[in-house]
Amino acid sequence: MNGFRSLLDSLLGLGLKPEQLTFVHIASRGLLIFVAALIMVRTGDKRFFSRKSAFDVILGFVLASMLARGINGSAPLFPTLGAGFVLVWLHRLLGASARRWHALGWLIKGQSDKVVDSGRAIPEALRRNDLSERDLLEDLRLNGGTRELTEVEEAWMERNGDVSVIKRKNK
Repeated sequence: MNGFRSLLDSLLGLGLKPEQLTFVHIASRGLLIFVAALIMVRTGDKRFFSRKSAFDVILGFVLASMLARGINGSAPLFPTLGAGFVLVWLHRLLGASARRWHALGWLIKGQSDKVVDSGRAIPEALRRNDLSERDLLEDLRLNGGTRELTEVEEAWMERNGDVSVIKRKNK
């Protein structure tokens, strides 16, 4: 067991200051963190990388920043990996809890906002969402396949920042 610990120390540069790490140390740490991050993402919530909400994006930023510190040696390697797993599992737990308790879901994920009703833009909703009429028309073209507000029954600013479009039925 002592030989394994010694091999890990020399391969990963454990106990060294960041400026003492060599290419081999950083490459080994990068490989270890890559494998660990893959396990984190696979054991975490599938929404994590699906561009859902600020709740999901924040985890991505924090996790990437934290794991990078483990690679470059500015944070201890194994505690950093452990904290990464804790964050991913906390994200999963909060996501499951938000599914069960809608008030928590509203708090951590936000809510959708109707921006078009019966072919008319809702100016207050556009303001609340910092959406110009030109932005709205762009989203109608991209997501609704239409250029005209009058062809839209409803459009919603979703929690993930996308505008979803429900076209009017042809009569």
